[in-house]
Amino acid sequence: MTSLKGKTALVTGASKGIGKAIAIAFGAAGANVVATGRNQDEITDVTATISARGSNALGVTADLGVESEINDLVEAVQQEFGSVDILVNNAAIIHPKIKVADFDPDLWREVLNVNLTGAFLITQKLLPGMIESRYGKVINISSIGGRSGGPGRSAYRVTKSGLISFTQSLAAEVYEHGINVNAICPAGTDTEGFRAAFNTTGRDEHPKLMDPSEIAEVALFLASDASSAITGTAVDSFGGTNPLFN
Repeated sequence: MTSLKGKTALVTGASKGIGKAIAIAFGAAGANVVATGRNQDEITDVTATISARGSNALGVTADLGVESEINDLVEAVQQEFGSVDILVNNAAIIHPKIKVADFDPDLWREVLNVNLTGAFLITQKLLPGMIESRYGKVINISSIGGRSGGPGRSAYRVTKSGLISFTQSLAAEVYEHGINVNAICPAGTDTEGFRAAFNTTGRDEHPKLMDPSEIAEVALFLASDASSAITGTAVDSFGGTNPLFN
């Protein structure tokens, strides 16, 4: 039931961390995978891994903060594979800890533009194909930070909260077209972004952090037909850093 054979999946922010793990997991499940990110060498590494394991992979560099680059990405995907069956909105900027009083408005706009508006735009551009085929899976990668505010993380948490609301709104609009829309809210996960934002060496220092592959397994379930009963929800994937344990 978690096979993705014959499906085409687009994963944003796929050059590292959770996005990379999802792209590789989708390829292992048989999907055609389009991996996109801003670093060509890192994207090439991801697509080479997927191809070596027997699945089709296309790497496209794009900055999701720039609408023209989103347009080019969508065009490249459609030329290579036609429509997209599965979209994972994972690309995000994680800013350092900054108080609202000290937040640079340009940085605020950049975070919202990439994390939230970029997800909206690419989803909007791919929806017509999903509606036409009466099938689609949209997975938005939110965060435990999307569940509440927190000091110093205002812009990031606003975008992650917004993704949850976007998930619910879109799910209500497209369910009649056979499209499921869900979000995943990871807690502490050992990614390059997490290490940089929290100045940590990762699981060596914090053993309770999840591995990105654990979130990829949740995404694989939501992308598959096994999740047909689930739409319009955000799955809390907190692992060992679940606040219940503290």
